[in-house]
Amino acid sequence: MRKREHEVMRLAKPKKKGLLRLIFSRFFVILSLIILQIAIIYSVFAKFAQFLPHFQVIQTGFLIIMVIYLFNSSMDASAKLTWMMILTVVPLPGAIFLVFTKQELGYTGFSKRLKEIVRDSKDVITQSEDLIDYLAQDRSGTAELCKYVNRQGCYPVYDNTDVTYFPLGEDKFERLLVELSKAEKYIYLEYFILEEGYMWGKILEILAEKAKAGVDVRVMYDGTCEITTLPHDYTKRLEKLGIRSKMFSPLMPLVSTYFNYRDHRKILVIDGRVAFNGGVNLADEYINRKQKYGHWKDTAIMLEGKAAESFALMFLQMWNVTEKEVNLTREDYCRLIEPPAASEDSFDRSLGDSNQTDEGVPLKGYVMPYADSPMDADKVGENVYMDILYKANDYVHIMTPYLILDGEMKTALKFAAERGVDVKIILPGIPDKKVTNALAKSYFYEIVDSGVKLYEYTPGFVHAKVFVSDDIKGTVGTINLDYRSLYHHFECATYLYQTSCIADMEEDFQETLAKCREVTFDTIRKEKLFTKLTGRVARLAAPLM
Repeated sequence: MRKREHEVMRLAKPKKKGLLRLIFSRFFVILSLIILQIAIIYSVFAKFAQFLPHFQVIQTGFLIIMVIYLFNSSMDASAKLTWMMILTVVPLPGAIFLVFTKQELGYTGFSKRLKEIVRDSKDVITQSEDLIDYLAQDRSGTAELCKYVNRQGCYPVYDNTDVTYFPLGEDKFERLLVELSKAEKYIYLEYFILEEGYMWGKILEILAEKAKAGVDVRVMYDGTCEITTLPHDYTKRLEKLGIRSKMFSPLMPLVSTYFNYRDHRKILVIDGRVAFNGGVNLADEYINRKQKYGHWKDTAIMLEGKAAESFALMFLQMWNVTEKEVNLTREDYCRLIEPPAASEDSFDRSLGDSNQTDEGVPLKGYVMPYADSPMDADKVGENVYMDILYKANDYVHIMTPYLILDGEMKTALKFAAERGVDVKIILPGIPDKKVTNALAKSYFYEIVDSGVKLYEYTPGFVHAKVFVSDDIKGTVGTINLDYRSLYHHFECATYLYQTSCIADMEEDFQETLAKCREVTFDTIRKEKLFTKLTGRVARLAAPLM
């Protein structure tokens, strides 16, 4: 018993991050090998550089072909402009780089497998057609949005789920520990960042205890954690505690576009009855036990009811895609998602029961968990955001840590403001990335000029990803307003319609707004010249950041 407790404490205790540890780490070896590959490629190119003048005609023809390809591709317009700039400055290397990225080297098999898994598990959870028909009657557009999202995967809309909104990571953490202690059948945990420390230590104690009691505990985290927060063999260490563990897309010593696609999701499901989602990772800065960028403002939600099963399915799909030998059947998914028998009836409420107003509207409102993948052509996360902007009547209030906009999102924000919708965006007052912050500020003038109101959170860093609109709609999830989230990462969120927590979200927005400074034409003019120049230059490569 003492040995097990000692192991839990050892895995939770933060390790010193010194220079020697970095030099002798697996990450440093991988980075060195990648640099070596790039150097070899460059040396080969340089060796034949003397012959390039003889191939000017071929190079020009090849460049024309690549330009035609760009104009006819489905790539975002901003990305096309970036690639055109690269091709203009360095035609041949730029063309080779473009071909390399579009060939999807390193993840073709992964992409194919993921699509097969999503296709094979689309009917594991069925959508109530009566609920969709009912939603279609209120003309809010919610039914149409639900139909669109459901075309991308198994993401039903539910009417039988309680939603709790947490305005801070500390609030989520406190409730999370309580719910984890109630687990009977399974705990599925998928996070972008796990970091040894107080927060993860408290969670790990419960996970180890539950695993020992026979609960199916599974933990998955993104491979970038091994750079700064966890050792490479951490999955094996967790397995010694009875916790099944995986690292999504471990870093490898290969030059590949595959490593650009990270698992940015934050999912925790307990027994198919409770699920947590939002921006809060499992590290001490997210609950303000340590502060690097002032006060950390983040948000999360907890779902209690049938909608939790959607997050369980998302987790199992991602878990399964990393398995080389095992293919889960429909029966396997149903068995692994199903709540314990004692929990099933507790949250099973139908559209026609007594939990409705006199007008027939469910008291709990409607909840739709959904995911977004970089492996398909649909920008689900961005389209949900734009649907809220285009259909808003009174206001759209947003919190986001980053503002790196493509043409479509910028148009949606400006159009909403220009037609009289109150569009307000809260951004960090103390940024975590200076270049990214400078890039965001390069959009400020034209956005403010269109009527969008921008604010900076003076106490610190805003990491929340929240949209709330017209007192009836909202989203909470992991999806930032930048190219990373909208194009390159695996993401997830929860769409909310007529839920009681919408009022809590708007109240939180207003309380946060009171701690912000407004961005005006005057503050934009007074911005440092270096910041302005950095932002303008960075904007050239915004789609690649």
